Amino acid sequence: MRTVVLGERPAELQALIDRRRALGLDRYDELWRGEYHMAPFAHSSHGVVKSRLLFALEPRARLAGLVAGDSFNLGEPEDFRVPDAGYHRAVPGTVYVATAAMVIEVLSPDDETFEKFDFYAAHGVDELLVADPAVRSVRAWQRCGSAYEPRSASRLLGVDTETLEREIDWP
Repeated sequence: MRTVVLGERPAELQALIDRRRALGLDRYDELWRGEYHMAPFAHSSHGVVKSRLLFALEPRARLAGLVAGDSFNLGEPEDFRVPDAGYHRAVPGTVYVATAAMVIEVLSPDDETFEKFDFYAAHGVDELLVADPAVRSVRAWQRCGSAYEPRSASRLLGVDTETLEREIDWP
C-alpha cells in the first residue's frame, strides 16, 4: 500500500516521523530527493535470509578485499537509500556513504528494491545482489554505464547465483 501526502508536511505526520525516530523505528526510512519513504520493519524471515546470504558471501568478500556492512545510508542527507547490506572497498567511516562495491537487497512485500536501481547506478555501485525469500532465489546485476544488466554470477565475489541459492539455508 502506498500513501502520498502532497504539499507541506502536516504536523501530525511530522509527529509520527519524530516518534518513529525517537523509538528507533526509522532505521530503514529513506529520503528520495527530499521525499520521505517510510519503510516498515520486514518479516522475520527477511533478516534470516540476509544473515545467511552474508555468511555465504563473507569468505569470498574477504578474498576480494571487500568489507561487509549492514544496512547503511547510501547517498547524501537529503537523498539516500538504505540497502539491506553492502560490501565496501574500505570501511566507509561516515553516516552517508557515497558508493559501495556491492549492494544487497532482500525482497519484502511492498518494498522498493527495483525502483532503487537507477539511484545505485548513479552512485557508482558496481554490483547488486537481490535475494527473494518467497521463491528462494538470488539474482545478480552488474553496472554497465548508467544501468544494470542481469548476470548469473557476481564478478566481484566470483560466485554464481545458483551456488548461493544452494548455500543459503532458506527459512
